[in-house]
Amino acid sequence: MSTANSKATKNKISLYTATSIVVANMIGTGVFTSLGYQIIDIKSVLPLLALWVVGGITALCGALSYGELAACIPRSGGEYHFLREIYHPSIGFVAGWVSATVGFAAPTALAAMALGKYANSVLPQLNPTYLAAIIVIGVSILHGTNKSFGSKFQNLFTTIKVILIGLFILAGFFVEIPQNISLLPVEGDLATLFSPAFAVSLIFVSYAYTGWNAAAYITGEMENPQINVPKALAQGTLLVMILYVLLNFIFLYTASMSSLEGQVEIGYISAIQIFGETGGKLMGLTISLLLISTVSAMVFAGPRVMQVMGEDLKVFRFLSKTKNGIPQNAVLFQAVLTLAFIFSSSFDQALTFAGFTLSLITFLTVAGLFVFRIKKPNLHRPFKTPGYPFTPFIFLCLVGWTLVFILRDRPVESTAGLVTVLVGLIIYFLVNKKSD
Repeated sequence: MSTANSKATKNKISLYTATSIVVANMIGTGVFTSLGYQIIDIKSVLPLLALWVVGGITALCGALSYGELAACIPRSGGEYHFLREIYHPSIGFVAGWVSATVGFAAPTALAAMALGKYANSVLPQLNPTYLAAIIVIGVSILHGTNKSFGSKFQNLFTTIKVILIGLFILAGFFVEIPQNISLLPVEGDLATLFSPAFAVSLIFVSYAYTGWNAAAYITGEMENPQINVPKALAQGTLLVMILYVLLNFIFLYTASMSSLEGQVEIGYISAIQIFGETGGKLMGLTISLLLISTVSAMVFAGPRVMQVMGEDLKVFRFLSKTKNGIPQNAVLFQAVLTLAFIFSSSFDQALTFAGFTLSLITFLTVAGLFVFRIKKPNLHRPFKTPGYPFTPFIFLCLVGWTLVFILRDRPVESTAGLVTVLVGLIIYFLVNKKSD
């Protein structure tokens, strides 16, 4: 019996691995690509950095709110599981549908596409699209065959990623010719902070912070989940917030806004200023390799949502089948969807579409914390959201504000997100009707 228990514990995901998954899900495409889009509409340093502070506070409030839900109803599946329990199975299904079709496939594709662009900027002979596809296929094979090796791979790449980003930030302070920037407010900054441009830019920042909820998707496979899931969510998000603010300061400190405006390879442009042409190319290649960690984290977490959906819904039962504890069919399904995004979407459109749709689902989930407290006031809560009710309220205000402006200023992408949600609802009721 003790041997069996020891083996079961060994196969559980540790706090370190869960935190690595949170960090790796977050540090990826967004922080290395989105500043160029923000500079198109915002030309002042303080509002640009304020975006990353506000986005970090929002993510931390969301992570603390999710921590309570995960501790109260510990099961893998993230929003799919939470919203089933809080509202109705149909709402949970929609969340799972969004996670399956957009939540992981689109961000995985974006990370792989960014990897391809960075690698192509250093080695023009590489085809960025094909390289992105090869990485997705390779990482999917890795996580589809060996959980233990996949966890070690994840920990190693995430640790290296954080160390190298720290070294990049440190080196940036010693750039030979820094930009003449100031953190003091200038005329117009206050108006910018409350402008539609700031709200729209927050969707890019929100996307960069996407992944703060990653540990909630693997709750059922973690050691001591009622304690470790909230810890992984909070400490991973806080670490990333600090790195993001410092990293974007270095981008602005080392490269001119005109050179960054509208560009995807922000890290590469900054690296050239810090390390010179050759060193910049090497750093650009390094950044592309680091994005493998992001792809890996999403390939690890995403199929767990589909697995739980398959356990609950007969029509998706094939996604719940596992081999050696790995939902291989779900891994394959997500890989196919990711490849479809890689070969069919532009980077900017996919980024806004994914950001809007995911923000909508997290908004519903955090709002569910209030509902759940009202519905089950006497439920044992191993972890309570610090600062409740202000913590979830801050999240809802900031995310809600962003969603309203996205609906107004990006109607195509936001409509596509709403259609995705509607399709999920239709599928749910069609499936239920057939089951009756």
